[in-house]
Amino acid sequence: MNGAVTGKARLFLTFFSIGAVTFGGGYAMIPLIQRDLCERKGWLEEKEMLDILAAAQSVPGAVAINTASLVGMRLAGVGGALAAMLGMVLPSFLVILLVAGVLYRFVHVELVGHAFAGMRAVVLGLLASVVLSVGRSTVKDAWSGLIAVGAVVCVVVLGVHPVLVLLGAGVLGLLASLWRTGRRSDG
Repeated sequence: MNGAVTGKARLFLTFFSIGAVTFGGGYAMIPLIQRDLCERKGWLEEKEMLDILAAAQSVPGAVAINTASLVGMRLAGVGGALAAMLGMVLPSFLVILLVAGVLYRFVHVELVGHAFAGMRAVVLGLLASVVLSVGRSTVKDAWSGLIAVGAVVCVVVLGVHPVLVLLGAGVLGLLASLWRTGRRSDG
């Protein structure tokens, strides 16, 4: 990025524009963040973005804010992290103020209910696109596919807390890497 000030301003505007047009929370923002930063602007490689997403999901907090902070830190240091985070948070904050002041007066109106139902359907589609996009980039072999399916079963079927699943998958990935390295050195 060109210059610290320009970089921070561009980070703020990029994340502000994503935050302003995305409904449905952090996971709905991921495909927009990925497309804008990797494909359109070329600020990050796909692998860097996947690493940032993994880190953003591994720490407490909203995934979109964590992602913005980590991207900002990677591209422009602490100031970049603050600019990106503020850009991501500000649109939602302003919309919440508007909703609290105006929209709740009309929640009982049937048309408003239908509009929200339509938005929920779009959010589901956006989440599905995230799963497919990240899945294509992440599941490269049978081992990573098995870990992904195992994670879904643990969380959805068995009710294991996602943090425990993340930690377990990290340990499995580390063990698999050590095992592969050991096999290469033996043969």
